[in-house]
Amino acid sequence: MSNVEPYWVEISELRLKLPHLPRAFDGLRLAQLSDIHLGHRMTPERLAGVLAMVKEQGPDLLALTGDFVLAYGGMTSYTAELQAFSALLAELAAQMPVVAVLGNHDYWYNPAQVQTALERGGAVVLRNSVHTLQRDGQSLHLAGLDDVYEDYADLPALLARLPDAGGALLLVHEPDVADQSAASGRFDLQLSGHSHGGQVVLPLIGPPVLPHLGKKYPSGLYRVGNMFQYTNRGLGMTVPPVRFNCRPELTLLTLECAA
Repeated sequence: MSNVEPYWVEISELRLKLPHLPRAFDGLRLAQLSDIHLGHRMTPERLAGVLAMVKEQGPDLLALTGDFVLAYGGMTSYTAELQAFSALLAELAAQMPVVAVLGNHDYWYNPAQVQTALERGGAVVLRNSVHTLQRDGQSLHLAGLDDVYEDYADLPALLARLPDAGGALLLVHEPDVADQSAASGRFDLQLSGHSHGGQVVLPLIGPPVLPHLGKKYPSGLYRVGNMFQYTNRGLGMTVPPVRFNCRPELTLLTLECAA
């Protein structure tokens, strides 16, 4: 299974009732992808198949939560892969808003190059900033916290930029910052990745290895205070390139008004 699972993408579907979701956004369908890790086994051709899966689901919004390249052990260039990614992403961005945050591997590689590729593909890259969707005079704020691992996150600055009115969702690569973001009381939902779910999950034991800032909320849905935290298991892999009992994931969230 360790040679099958890396290519066996699971679509995880959830419905969440959010207390501050504006009525105009009731039923919004949000797709999340994370930890694509272009390079090694994640080729542009394989990624094209995953993005086609996203398109087939017809979401209203796509959220990308970091680590677009694999930056381990060397100065590999991903110029060609990122150019291909931009072209593939542009096809989706022509049909739906796309928002993204960077991850630690993007910083280890070349954050400016990764951001440029995302923006050429039509994505809004959120680095301690906010992108607001409008429907029928109501606002849904998509806030993005920059990478925590590499100490580029600035939650106070992000909160200062976040309007007081309207619902708010948070994108941040590392899930374990949920304790701090939930304590702010401003977000109904945080979307993260980073952990890959552990890549290997042993029966009765769980994942034997989890990364820094991905140990407390490693996979799936959590309740942190009054906020939901969802950690996507990612598409790609880090070293070693193995998955067991931990399939790569495309998340589809249907957001509903709690009232």
